[in-house]
Amino acid sequence: MFITLKKYTRVIICIAMIVTLSACTTIATPQKSIDQTMVNWGSDEGVKRLKESQYKVDFFKLANHFESQNNKLFCGPASAAIVLNALRVRNGAISLPEDSSLLNDADRQFIAANGKWSPLFQRYTQNNIFIKSPKSRALVLGEALQDAQGKVLVGNHGKGKKDRGFQLRQLGALFTAHGVSTKVVVVQQGMSDQVIKAELIDNLRTADDYVIINYQRTVLNQPGGGHLSPLVAYHKASDSFLVMDVTPNKADWVWVKSELLISAMRTFDTVENRGYLLLSEGIE
Repeated sequence: MFITLKKYTRVIICIAMIVTLSACTTIATPQKSIDQTMVNWGSDEGVKRLKESQYKVDFFKLANHFESQNNKLFCGPASAAIVLNALRVRNGAISLPEDSSLLNDADRQFIAANGKWSPLFQRYTQNNIFIKSPKSRALVLGEALQDAQGKVLVGNHGKGKKDRGFQLRQLGALFTAHGVSTKVVVVQQGMSDQVIKAELIDNLRTADDYVIINYQRTVLNQPGGGHLSPLVAYHKASDSFLVMDVTPNKADWVWVKSELLISAMRTFDTVENRGYLLLSEGIE
């Protein structure tokens, strides 16, 4: 009986030691982020990164005004509407436009005849951002380009030359026309990744300024071509940025390794490389 009890006691002590060591090991080992080039923001790891991020002040304002693009060519207008509304909605010092195209003739019959009240909110939409856009809605949708004399430019296939969507500088010009302080950064081949990353992080740590990136989807192994979307957070431990993709039909919001994201911006688009816009309030 004494021998059995002695062995039993040793077993209990061993189990206690194992449990203690396991508990200490679990507590002492810091939780590390999964080392992946791309992580869906809605996954456990994606949620963890957003929670841990110290560079996410832009996320909440932009998420509050998020909208997906209306059609396959409107990633620029969607991104512009999101940022302009984040900057200016409920700012009494700035008069915002209404979008009358949101009501058709059948709708208007129900509006008060005296015209003193409007059911429309004063905010930017993917339609009324064109009011001050140097590039017209028609050109964005595919109207043939013309020279200074109004002659249609012919492309390589003998048809009218087109420039659908927005290039980086064209979207920058739209923001400038709306009175927004705009810095256009073209990611050239020789630019330092560290300099680019530092500038993006600096923007994401401060309120009331925003980033829109222009990148090539195929570099991220996503369907599609060139794309524009807001950048909304940075997670230091995984060295990844959160892209608030405006096309949920194609891709979710996603955390992307900084090196890969910069590579996606360092791609050619029509006349020069892609890049990013740094945006803050100016004087309209």
